Amino acid sequence: MSRIHDALKKATEERAAMPAADGAVLPEEAVSARREWHGSAPTVPPDLVTGGSSVAAPPASHSRFDDLRRRCAHPVWRFDPNVNVFINAELSPHGAEQFRTLRTRLYQLRSGEPLQTLLVTSAVAGEGKTFVTTNLAQAIVHQPDRRVLIIDGDLRCARLHVPLGAPMSPGLTDYLRGEVDETTIIQHGHEGNLCFIPGGNEVANPSELLSNGRLKKLLDRMTPVFDWVIFDSPPCVPVADASILAGLCDAVLLVVRAASTPTEVARRACQELEGRHVVGVIMNAIDEASMNRAYYKAGGYGYGYGYGYGGSNGKTASKN
Repeated sequence: MSRIHDALKKATEERAAMPAADGAVLPEEAVSARREWHGSAPTVPPDLVTGGSSVAAPPASHSRFDDLRRRCAHPVWRFDPNVNVFINAELSPHGAEQFRTLRTRLYQLRSGEPLQTLLVTSAVAGEGKTFVTTNLAQAIVHQPDRRVLIIDGDLRCARLHVPLGAPMSPGLTDYLRGEVDETTIIQHGHEGNLCFIPGGNEVANPSELLSNGRLKKLLDRMTPVFDWVIFDSPPCVPVADASILAGLCDAVLLVVRAASTPTEVARRACQELEGRHVVGVIMNAIDEASMNRAYYKAGGYGYGYGYGYGGSNGKTASKN
């Protein structure tokens, strides 16, 4: 975790002089902060990425996906243009390209270790994890024949259905309580290969539901069908749910909001994720000047991200 701590400390030192603005950065040192891998290999072999192209998954998984897509729910989704950078380029001039870069980084990691189930979390609420989950999934499914399942694992405050304009139930809570099967909760509401499991109806015992064994069974059934399964989780500092989910996933991305997240809170998040496979930190809401500084410090290679939430008044809108 030491390199992640260094990345967070570096961002904190710049925060005092940083105006609040939209943007994000995935620091190189944070991406490369790696632990010894303890996960198990996915049922479907990882994609091999060479020169920006990827080898197609086995035809059998395509057939299973087509069958699942026929049997699952088909509501009409209405994507929120204030969140999706692939629909609304005005959110950030380079937003879509930045998520493609993040996608490439993940494929680079995947070429050397098992990496198929991914958890996106944050220290506290409002740092941008739902925004990252939504647009990362879009970046992946824009590739030919890439299949992604996104799951709302925030059973205390489910919000992933909002940027999709999708129903929030039936969903994961209903499945974990044994009330419905997986085809009932999986949605395919738009052309392409993106599927979605919403949070479901409100429950009083989310931690217990996440630990009852049914979620692991669901993942065992879904990972052979999809190239990626991405969880949007609760923040990891206030509740234990994110740590439970991280134990079921191959890797974790931690979202930190620049000029907002206190250093001590970010450090606490790292402590909560101790022993989990944190593969990177996404610094959200970095201003353009800081992105340019990152470019020059990197010796000419820019790895700054500049996406955000463009509200109607031109200011940043707060979303999870």
